[in-house]
Amino acid sequence: MSTPLTTTVSARSAVLNLLLGAHPPELEGREIVAAMRLFGVSESTTRAAMSRMVSAGDLVRDGGRYALSDRLARRQARTDSPATLPWDGAWETAIVTTSGRSAGDRAELRTEMTRLRLAELREGVWMRPANLDRAIPPSVTRVTTRFTARPEDDPVELAHTLWDLPEWSRHGHALLDAVAAAGGDGRARFLTMVSVVRHLYRDPLLPNELQPPGWPADDLTAAYADFRSWLATMRIGRG
Repeated sequence: MSTPLTTTVSARSAVLNLLLGAHPPELEGREIVAAMRLFGVSESTTRAAMSRMVSAGDLVRDGGRYALSDRLARRQARTDSPATLPWDGAWETAIVTTSGRSAGDRAELRTEMTRLRLAELREGVWMRPANLDRAIPPSVTRVTTRFTARPEDDPVELAHTLWDLPEWSRHGHALLDAVAAAGGDGRARFLTMVSVVRHLYRDPLLPNELQPPGWPADDLTAAYADFRSWLATMRIGRG
């Protein structure tokens, strides 16, 4: 059973998400082909996608094994949310202080800030609750001034200003419904999890005090953990 949430997944996305669900993120080519066949992707389509991904630097091939490139391995690490800290009401703030950067540099910084789960209050001013334990890369520290602050206004309202929390929650619950509807259908389950992973990348990882009622992040994370366990057992002996 497919759902409107999971109808457009390319062979590249399917291969990528299979490897994102593997720890370490590498598999034999025959394992990938066998798994993709279960999800309705032919061997020729799979091997063509794998070849293009090697050429594009998405995958690294070593004999018959394929592994995620360093760039995509870091993406896998982002799937496993950074450790959280007890929140004391402080907000992490980063203000861009370097001018004259190119459009490409600005776009790269925006991508990096989003990866760090920061949101832009206004141009060049990025914020989030100071409840995450993760390293800030030099690409950010070189061009920003960072500090913590305690806004005087309602922090719940500030969180809603920075993120569209109702929409994230609504879509998250729709994905949970799709996971339940997939049941034991391996292909539908896999395709749904592609959407779940994408959605978890956009989770602002708010402290409990700022989460709206019924926030689905924990349930989505648990569903993805179950999927990874299933995927690991499913591919054994499928080569």
